[in-house]
Amino acid sequence: MLQRLSDIEDNIWAQAATPIAIPERLLIVSDAWHPQVNGVVRSIENTNRELIRRGVEVSMITPDGFRNIPCPTYPEIRLSIASYRKVAAKIEAARPTYIHIATEGPLGLTARRWCIRNGMPFSTSYHTRFPEYVAARLPIPESWLYAFVKWFHNAGYGCMVATPSLADELKQRGIRNLLSWSRGIDSTLFRPYPLEDNPFGLPRPIFMTVGRVALEKNLPAFLDLDLPGSKVVVGDGPARAELQKLYPDVHFLGAKFGEELAHAYSQADVFVFPSKTDTFGNAILEALASGVPVAAYPVTGPADILHGNAKAGVVDTDLAKACVAALSCSREAARSVALNYSWEAATTQFIGNVRVANHRGRKQTHAVSL
Repeated sequence: MLQRLSDIEDNIWAQAATPIAIPERLLIVSDAWHPQVNGVVRSIENTNRELIRRGVEVSMITPDGFRNIPCPTYPEIRLSIASYRKVAAKIEAARPTYIHIATEGPLGLTARRWCIRNGMPFSTSYHTRFPEYVAARLPIPESWLYAFVKWFHNAGYGCMVATPSLADELKQRGIRNLLSWSRGIDSTLFRPYPLEDNPFGLPRPIFMTVGRVALEKNLPAFLDLDLPGSKVVVGDGPARAELQKLYPDVHFLGAKFGEELAHAYSQADVFVFPSKTDTFGNAILEALASGVPVAAYPVTGPADILHGNAKAGVVDTDLAKACVAALSCSREAARSVALNYSWEAATTQFIGNVRVANHRGRKQTHAVSL
């Protein structure tokens, strides 16, 4: 599992990643929060739990603390309407030792402004291919949007990314101070269950995908495939109603959570991940932990996770070929790959990166003042 990127200075990381003697108060600013169900929210939730267990005081600024409106074309996402004064008051009330800005939305932009105005170093994370998602919905060139992403993240002292391939891509786009923050899995919840003969009342093999039913997930690439057995979609989102009409033979089970979700995963024969724009794919780890081989395109996320693990899944530019080939993969090998990931290890990376960013910023500010 990736620990940290090669361009991080080892001596700085070793010094700054060590816990400090004074109480640590971390403020996380995120435009993505409940009731959204996505990888950003789950990653922050799991990381927060581990941070608190380690004695880090965690507070958050999220849309639920402000008046908000639904995002055009994607009403599940709420956009905060918050003045600079109100956000600044919340930041100052938290008295943070560190600030981490998780998203490039209205709250993230306001927190960025406050940090720069007050000389407060901060870290960021690149969770979502923001330029591709916006360009798919609005007539804005991706090049303009990537210029915005570069402007946003380069103001901080550490931009966290989940995989080496994504780091390479962003580095080519001029984004600096890249830091590795992998992801974890609850391997107690997501686990193999006894296989049923006809899960969901459907004939095997079961080809399943799990996640938001939305434009950017590229679901038709899976739903259009001519495959044996049954296709199952678990999740909800803005495209669900339309896709259910277009694909009456596909079984849409809606959103599931907890043990019900874990059981659903475990009954699949192949987990299909058709997205080409995810920056990691938490659902891939959930499927693997459930003992389900993965079929995907050779893109950031699945290509990183399955690299060197051909018995656990198949990546191929021909998704149908990958799906059929994955039927011959090993459920034991799939589970074994997932066990390499834990939220404990991912949180060690995260808090180390936060300290690194703060260390860099304080060091630069001190040098400038001299």
